[in-house]
Amino acid sequence: MGGGFMGPGGSGGDGYPGKLTLSVLISCVLGAMGGLIFGYDIGISGGVTSMPAFLEKFFPSVYRKEELDKSTNQYCKFDSQILTLFTSSLYLAALASSLVASYATRRFGRRISMLVGGLVFMVGAILNASAFNIFMLIFGRILLGFGVGFSAQSVPIYVSEMAPYKHRGALNNVFQLSITIGILIANIVNYFTAKIEGGWGWRVSLGGAAVPAIFISIVAWILPNTPNSMIEKGELQQARDMLRRIRGVSDGEIEAEYNDLVAASEASKQVQHPWKNLRLREYRPQLVMSVLIPALQQLTGINVVMFYAPVLFQSLGFGNNASLFSAVITGLINVIATFVAVFGTDKWGRRKLFIEGGIQMFIFQVAVAILIALKFGTSGKVTELPEWYSILVVMCICIYVSAFAWSWGPLGWLVPSEIFPLEIRSAAQSITVSVNMFFTFGVAEVFLTMLCGLKYGLFIFFSAFVAIMTVFIYFFLPETKGIPIEEMRVVWKTHWYWKRFIPDQDQQVNGNPV
Repeated sequence: MGGGFMGPGGSGGDGYPGKLTLSVLISCVLGAMGGLIFGYDIGISGGVTSMPAFLEKFFPSVYRKEELDKSTNQYCKFDSQILTLFTSSLYLAALASSLVASYATRRFGRRISMLVGGLVFMVGAILNASAFNIFMLIFGRILLGFGVGFSAQSVPIYVSEMAPYKHRGALNNVFQLSITIGILIANIVNYFTAKIEGGWGWRVSLGGAAVPAIFISIVAWILPNTPNSMIEKGELQQARDMLRRIRGVSDGEIEAEYNDLVAASEASKQVQHPWKNLRLREYRPQLVMSVLIPALQQLTGINVVMFYAPVLFQSLGFGNNASLFSAVITGLINVIATFVAVFGTDKWGRRKLFIEGGIQMFIFQVAVAILIALKFGTSGKVTELPEWYSILVVMCICIYVSAFAWSWGPLGWLVPSEIFPLEIRSAAQSITVSVNMFFTFGVAEVFLTMLCGLKYGLFIFFSAFVAIMTVFIYFFLPETKGIPIEEMRVVWKTHWYWKRFIPDQDQQVNGNPV
């Protein structure tokens, strides 16, 4: 997509002036590190649930199937509703908290939501580390979920509003990068804590979540507010000064962007009920995307691979240490591949990465299903898994993970956060987070049961959704690369399908069609 456009504030040409200043780079990168707590939890959960001492203390029935009953079907050895609840309870709590966080983000600012998220997550980590019964363990998980909900609500909005539009994709993708780094750190921690004598290593793993939580709390305390947030609170001069500082240009050069932000804020103040307004016809494209993109992101099956990776590899016949080490490898691939999105999103565009990633995920999910079917069949029994075969399975999973890491992983957060007008932004982002957490909860809740029932067919199940969502992106998602966040309406107005929902206004697009 190319060409200029004319917005309501009178900006035109190639968009707003501005450069990637050191101030905005530091603010966006530190803010995006809010993803560390989400990533650490995803990575730590599967690791501790594969540790015999943890299972023996909290999930003795699973421990007996894993350690003592060697006749149990490999697919079904971890099938336990209580064990599933331990993993999935966090995401149900995150869903609920994101609805509260929507109000807090709009009323008190993005930083306050990030701070609350970090502090509540820290308390949950302390409870988990000191847990002596299942109730304490689950309650700690729920607090972790509240922390994740607040952070996931506020961080993408914060970064999108601070970043210059030409670099918005790269900077927002640091949020996903921080999630992958959190997963990798958790996998490494699990690998070493599993070797601690005395069976208390799981306490170190769970308590380690307090470290990124403290870091995020400190960062949220020192970060500046976004100009948008300042304007919403009536701090107009401070907002103007902040906009000039983060754009690195003169006061006159930020005039157009500042006026558009003020106009958008005034329009948003007229909206008394943003949740109700989301149902208006003119917001239909954003509403559809805020629901389908996070839903489809989870239906790729990625989180079951990431937070059940050690359990999954153990079910496939890997030893305990081998399964944890394999999880470290997939976590490392996840981090490295995310850099493709960080540097390529604003160069190649969102659509190309979405589509390429979808095709690659589909191919290698089917490949994993075939490899598992050939060795395990439907009985789930195998006497020995050859080393070369194990390596082949891990390689296919890594290629699948890498595709997600540069497509649906970062873009599933980026695209929803950049398409909403200010008047519905907090409410719409809350829907995005809620849907994401609902489907994460749902998939986590049924994964182990589905693995037991569908066996290798589970990967075929997820690959079917990957095919559907790739087709959906091809036909219905317009390219959003290079469009200032307050001018995003233009991409819907020129899209072959969504234009029927957008009323005519004094806007125009020149150059190539969206």
